[in-house]
Amino acid sequence: MASFKVTGGRKLSGEITPQGAKNEALQILCAVVLTAEPVTIHNIPNIRDVNQLIDLLGDMGVKIRRLSESSIEFDASQVNIEYLESETYKAKAAALRGSVMLLGPTLARFKKGRIPSPGGDKIGRRRLDTHFTGFMKLGAKFNYSAEDGGFYEVDASHLTGAYMLLDEASVTGTANILMAAVLAKGTTTIYHAACEPYIQQLCKMLNRMGANISGIGSNLLTIEGVEILGGTEHTMLPDMIEIGSFIGMAAMTQSEITIKNCKIPELGIIPDVFRKLGIKLEFRGDDIFVPAQEHYELENFIDGSMLTISDHPWPGFTPDLLSIILVTAIQAKGTVLIHQKMFESRLFFVDRLIEMGAQIILCDPHRATVVGFDRKQNLKGIRMSSPDIRAGVSLLIAAMSATGTSIIDNIEQIDRGYQNIDTRLNALGAEIVRI
Repeated sequence: MASFKVTGGRKLSGEITPQGAKNEALQILCAVVLTAEPVTIHNIPNIRDVNQLIDLLGDMGVKIRRLSESSIEFDASQVNIEYLESETYKAKAAALRGSVMLLGPTLARFKKGRIPSPGGDKIGRRRLDTHFTGFMKLGAKFNYSAEDGGFYEVDASHLTGAYMLLDEASVTGTANILMAAVLAKGTTTIYHAACEPYIQQLCKMLNRMGANISGIGSNLLTIEGVEILGGTEHTMLPDMIEIGSFIGMAAMTQSEITIKNCKIPELGIIPDVFRKLGIKLEFRGDDIFVPAQEHYELENFIDGSMLTISDHPWPGFTPDLLSIILVTAIQAKGTVLIHQKMFESRLFFVDRLIEMGAQIILCDPHRATVVGFDRKQNLKGIRMSSPDIRAGVSLLIAAMSATGTSIIDNIEQIDRGYQNIDTRLNALGAEIVRI
C-alpha cells in the first residue's frame, strides 16, 4: 500500500490541464460493447478505475489498439460473452464499481448480463435498484444470488421499449438503461433521468453510432430503438471534479494557477459555488485563472443567514465536489453548513481534518459546519488515510496547506480518480513524495 509524504506550505504557480472526465469514461468505455464496428475514444484519463475497466474489456475479447497516450481504438466484434461466467471476471468486476455499466450493453447486444456485487468507494450504500427496475421495465428478467459473494444475473431475450419514471436521477442507472434501450424494440421514455454532462456526452455518442435519442440535456429522454449500431469517434470532456479540486487547492495554498481547456459552458454552477466561498476566478477564453488570495470571505444568504452548500441532481451542485468545498472553507472567513444528501458516510473523513486543527462540527452523517480560520491559524501535518477518491484529494489539499509534514496512506483511492496527481502538482511547486 503506497503513501504520499506531503510537505505543507508550498505555494503553487503555473498552468495545469485537467484529465479526461472519469465519470464519463466509465460509461463511454462500456458503450463500445454495443457495436461490432471500431470505436475510437480520445482524452481517456490514465487512472486506476479506467485502466481496470479497459483491462476487463480486453479480457472479454475486445481488441484494444492504443493510438496515443490518451486515445484508444476499441473493436468489440469478437466479444466472448461466456467470459462473464469465469472466476477471473468475477474478481475483476467486483473490484470496480464502473463494471455495473457493462450490464446495459451486454443485455442489448447479447441478451444477457452478469455482474458481481461491485466495489468502489466506501461512502455508504449505493444501491442498484434503479438499474434493475429499469431493465425489468424493458422486459428483462432479474435474479440475485447471495451465494459466492453475490451475483446479479439478467436475461433479456426480448427487450421492448417502455415508459419508466426513475425513483432517483441516478447517473449510472440512467446510462445503463439508455444503453439497454437503444437496441430494444419500440419506444422507451425515461422520466426523472439524470442529465449530467456525462449523460449528454453518452447520448451524443450513441446517436452518432445510429441510436435515436431525443431530449438530451433534460430529465425526459425518449429512445426509439434501432436494430444495430455502428462505430464512431468520441472525445471526452475535461474532468469537472478535477477542475474544482484545483480551484480549491489554489485557494487553500494561496497559489496563482491557470487551469487550461476547461470547457467552461459544461461546468454548470461549479464556478459560482466556489465564488460563494469568496474565491476570485477569471475566465480567459476556455481557461480559468485563479489568482493568489490571502483572504476569501464566505457569502451569506440575502437575509443574512449562514450559507448552506448542498448537493443536488444536475444542474445542481455535484456531490463529488462537496468534500473539496468543505476543506476549502477551513481557511475562509465565515461559517458554512455543508449538507451531503446522497451518501451517509462521505463526511466521516472530517475527523482527520479536526485532528489537523480544523474547526468543524459533524452534525450528523450528512451535515457538517465549518468555521473558517481566515488564515489566523494553520492546519498541522499528521498521518492519515484516504477513505475514498474525493476525501483523499481533500486531505491532500489540507496537507498541502498545513504547517509541517503529512503522510497520507491508502493513496490507491486517490489514484483511482486522479491521473499522476503527485507529478503534476510537483510541476507547479508542490512537494509530494510517493513512498
